[in-house]
Amino acid sequence: MIPRILSVLVAFLGIVSPAVAQYDAVLVGVDEVIVEQVNETANVIGRFVSRQSGTVASEVEGTVEQVFVDVGDRVLAGDKLVQIRADRMELRRDLLAAEVEQARAQVVAAEADLSLQRQALVRLEDLSESAAYSQARHDDQIQQVAMALAEVSVANAALIRAQANLALAQDEVDDAIIRAPYDGVIELRHTEIGSYVDIGSAIVDMVNDGTIEIEADVPYDAIGGLLPGVAVTVDYVGDSGEPHQAAVRAVGVAENAQARTRPVRFSPSWDVLPGTVADGQTVLIEIPVGELHDAVTVHKDAINRGGGGATVFVVVDGIAQPRPVFLGSAVGARFIVLSGLEPGELVVVRGNERLYPGQAVAF
Repeated sequence: MIPRILSVLVAFLGIVSPAVAQYDAVLVGVDEVIVEQVNETANVIGRFVSRQSGTVASEVEGTVEQVFVDVGDRVLAGDKLVQIRADRMELRRDLLAAEVEQARAQVVAAEADLSLQRQALVRLEDLSESAAYSQARHDDQIQQVAMALAEVSVANAALIRAQANLALAQDEVDDAIIRAPYDGVIELRHTEIGSYVDIGSAIVDMVNDGTIEIEADVPYDAIGGLLPGVAVTVDYVGDSGEPHQAAVRAVGVAENAQARTRPVRFSPSWDVLPGTVADGQTVLIEIPVGELHDAVTVHKDAINRGGGGATVFVVVDGIAQPRPVFLGSAVGARFIVLSGLEPGELVVVRGNERLYPGQAVAF
């Protein structure tokens, strides 16, 4: 306690005691005040939005026989959601399968008759040089061959029709099991066992929280700098504390006449893992609103806020002294310095919360 009081006293008097400084030296992290090219930025509030979300609907009608999911369940593409009673659909499919076999048999019969008619025509043509040859019979047989050929075409068409009907019936049977169209989370369940659903009836609402981007309504006078690919800084509750980057994907073409804003979509530059953010969750976005220019900047972690404004601890010859600073806009993880600091000076960015004026530091 005595060395600490002594250090404060000598700091107040402007005297630094080497013995006390050595005794009280604490380990800190420092960062250099630099000059860099920056944009003026403005904050806009955005939200995380899923690129895949909506209502899964039934493609068949019938009674709900089984429900496999509940609200909050995470599913993969292809997982079962609901089973519609399918016994009548299966009976209809079996009936149409029998019709396919019947149509196939008719094709075989028609092709056999065509073969017989062609053989008869060949025999008549072989008699063309004999007295038994009849031109009228020859012409009639040609007509019989043509009719048999037409019957084959009709039978083949009937087979194709029967096969198509069977395929549709099989699709109905398959669609009686409603499956997840993509990975996601069940947000709302619209049906229950015993309910009757029609084609197009809502079954569940799903959100894919693995395909997330950011949407913000940006004032019209800040749109000019948001070209596709331009990087912005984003911050949201629940992150690691480090600023994240996103890039402009698209700028909307419909402007809100009352708010004078346009929707802008940003693609996160980091992997947004499922479950780490929520659809609609608020995010703060720093967007550029000015031209690039040189500015003195200091790291945000160096700033101490108090009743008298912002201060930083500047390290000179191993001694940390507080200094008031006047700050401009935030630029990523740094602030523009309007006055109070010069490029090249070292400021404390870790451990500054436990420092006092005149404290000896090591780094």
